[in-house]
Amino acid sequence: MRGESAADELDLGAVGRALLAKKMWVIGPTLLVAALAFAAVNGITPRYKSEARILIDGRENVFLRPEAEKLPERERAVDPEGVTSQVQLVLARDLARKVIKDLKLGERSEFDPVLNGGSLIRQVLGLAGLTRDPLKMSAEERVLEAYYDRLTAFAVDKSRVIAVEFSSADPELAAQAANAIAEAYLELQQSAKQDQTRLASQWLGSEIEGLRKRVSEAEARVESFRAKSNLFVGTNNTTLSNQQLGELNSQLAFARSQKAEAEAKAKLIRNLLKSGQPIEFSDIINSELIRRLAEQGATLRAQLAEQSSTLLGNHPRIKELKAQIADLDGQIRREAEKLVRSFENDARIAGARLETLTASLDQLKAQAAATGGQDVELRALEREAKAQRDLLESYLAKYREANARDSLSSAPAEARIISRAILSNTPSFPKKVPIVLIATLATLILSTAAITTGELLAGNVYRAAPEVEEEPRLAPAEATESIAQPQSQAAPAPSETAAADEAPPPDPRIAARKAIAELVEALRATASESRQAIAVGRR
Repeated sequence: MRGESAADELDLGAVGRALLAKKMWVIGPTLLVAALAFAAVNGITPRYKSEARILIDGRENVFLRPEAEKLPERERAVDPEGVTSQVQLVLARDLARKVIKDLKLGERSEFDPVLNGGSLIRQVLGLAGLTRDPLKMSAEERVLEAYYDRLTAFAVDKSRVIAVEFSSADPELAAQAANAIAEAYLELQQSAKQDQTRLASQWLGSEIEGLRKRVSEAEARVESFRAKSNLFVGTNNTTLSNQQLGELNSQLAFARSQKAEAEAKAKLIRNLLKSGQPIEFSDIINSELIRRLAEQGATLRAQLAEQSSTLLGNHPRIKELKAQIADLDGQIRREAEKLVRSFENDARIAGARLETLTASLDQLKAQAAATGGQDVELRALEREAKAQRDLLESYLAKYREANARDSLSSAPAEARIISRAILSNTPSFPKKVPIVLIATLATLILSTAAITTGELLAGNVYRAAPEVEEEPRLAPAEATESIAQPQSQAAPAPSETAAADEAPPPDPRIAARKAIAELVEALRATASESRQAIAVGRR
């Protein structure tokens, strides 16, 4: 019995020998492609790239801010969508036309290839329908296409900064174009704000004319209705009827207090006279006549006391003094009674005035009730007139602010340039070393893969299968029997031994498929590394 063989395994040494034998088929194409790539990258016109950066600043100057927005210190945050919209504004076609006109890009053959007669390759591709034929495009379309092919604008991650990159064969033009695009963007923003302010001024002016007419009509309706309804306005912006009601209420309260005060004074003095108590009342004490009578009484009482110390009570002088004192007391009481009657008369007068004021008040209340509906209608007309007047005043304030902003030489932009483009002396395209290196490595790998695949398909790189014979072990009895048998029966025929020991030949296609699969995986990995190297070179 023959052992299992490893015929499906590759012989790496054989592969190396095959590659070494055909080394010129590997080195020759590799050197040729390297030379062609080197010539191609040196034949391509290099491009230089410059970059300018713009900061989107949402905060506006407080002195140029509208009056209605000055109360809080606002911070207008710019969201990512707003920054993306500003990027699209940088890429706007109007801005591109302005930059092309200012820098005269249409006069350069770099941006209008027709000036040099056009590229034959591009014309052929245009005829084949793969690209647009420059001869069938207008001059503006050709310049715009070249302009956008060299312009890159993007928002810097996690910031409100926009990067503007421009590439050109002329490094000075690349820097000028990047700065011109940033400045044109700011001018476009300022122009848009000025146009917006100018349109607002025109719209406010037309609205103000109509509002003035409506305010005049509303105020005329108010005055006409007031005159028709006798609802004239007095002081403190109140109607005459309401003002009269307030005054009558005040007079009525004053009359009531006067009546109550006079009645109280009369009652108090009368009670003092009836009880015979001394009259100590402010109105009586302050009376000039009563004051003189009281002084005379005090003098007589002093004389009476002096005479009583030396004279008896029946003495004529004592009697005379007592009579004079009694007469003075009677005069004081009579004067007090006159004052009581005066207070009572004042109370009656106050009562009559109170009745008159009450009647007038009732009449005014009835009149106010009758004109209540008209007063409500008048207030509605006044509110309408006031609303129209307030709206007119607000529009006038905005109109003045808009005119003041429009009169400025330039409106403030909501962005500013934080980094201007500078002249670059290092080409951004083509990256010579990465391109030559990638082309050389790719050719080397493809050549090696082609030779290896051919050898695999030919089956020349497989390891040969070794042949090993195993002698069967016999038991002692069997060995004795085999010895005892004749020589002709013990030895099998040579043809039978070869047929029994012959192994099936190996299938080279299975091994070739495995090798090709490994080679494809290696090519994929190489292509991925090449793409990464190209991306790094572009950066």
